[in-house]
Amino acid sequence: MDNRKKNIIYSLLLITSVFVVWMYRKNQVPEAVRISGNTMGTTYHITYFDEKGRNFKPAVDSLLEVVNQSISTYLPYSEITTFNQGEGFSFSLPYFLPVLKTSREVFNASSGAFDPTVMPLVNAWGFGPAEPLNPDNFLIDSLRDVVGFEKIQFNADSVWKTDSRTQLDFGGIGKGYGADVVADFLKAKGIVNMLVEIGGDGVACGRNLKTQKLWEIGILDPASTLENMVFKAYVSLEDKSFITSGNYFNYREVDGKRYSHTIDPETGYPAKKEILSASVFAADAITADAWATAFMVMGHERAIEILKSRADLEGLIMYSNAQGNTEIFLSESLKPTTKLR
Repeated sequence: MDNRKKNIIYSLLLITSVFVVWMYRKNQVPEAVRISGNTMGTTYHITYFDEKGRNFKPAVDSLLEVVNQSISTYLPYSEITTFNQGEGFSFSLPYFLPVLKTSREVFNASSGAFDPTVMPLVNAWGFGPAEPLNPDNFLIDSLRDVVGFEKIQFNADSVWKTDSRTQLDFGGIGKGYGADVVADFLKAKGIVNMLVEIGGDGVACGRNLKTQKLWEIGILDPASTLENMVFKAYVSLEDKSFITSGNYFNYREVDGKRYSHTIDPETGYPAKKEILSASVFAADAITADAWATAFMVMGHERAIEILKSRADLEGLIMYSNAQGNTEIFLSESLKPTTKLR
């Protein structure tokens, strides 16, 4: 055999070997990396696939700590606490402005159902960092005077208020934003397939490479208790954010009455609607979070109208009918990937 033929054979063998190794590596699924911790008064759980097997927990913890330093009302020196105690401030961290922008968008689009200036009412009803006041009608009326997102003004550099008594509470949007920030960080590190969850809400990107299926999230039955959690639905997601708002375990009892943690900005009282829970799916979690809060305030009828009219939002709404039974509305686009129980 002459050298030319030998070289051709050797080249073919080399190409074949490289192709076999490439196919082997391509089909090798890296082990899932799982990290968890505490943040925003709850827990977080993150699963992602990384060929390098990197552990991003220290970076994620540091990142969430900085986000909290911007938007947490429970930290005495956070930016939002500084704002609530004063007239305004200039941004020093990059996390306050995006929350303001989305808040204004959803406040306007929801006709004020989502309004983060409910902070004085949140405190009065005992769902904030201050001591509860067990408010009467007179106090509620006086607090409503300082509520209204139109009292908040901002530009690219700073934020201020037109009424010094107005305060902000990002509890109805913060977890979603935190999930977005973490997901964006992991994407910047080259992570494509991940599930980021903070307090049950979060972002699903790519697929679960272990199962080779879409990420699946469960939606709790509103009748669940901490001792007995039952899932009412399972939704499979790819490149989509998910948020569920409901009364579940966050309520107060005053004089034998149970009050929801969702405050209606219009009445000043905890929202009293037939809606039991609102699960919203959108391109980003901050938007989904704000709308889920708005839906709990406005009730299921308006929420369903909005979901039917907006292509950028999908939802699963649970509510009580006239007979007291639970009914479910599900966006048409979610039906192929949702299992109801």
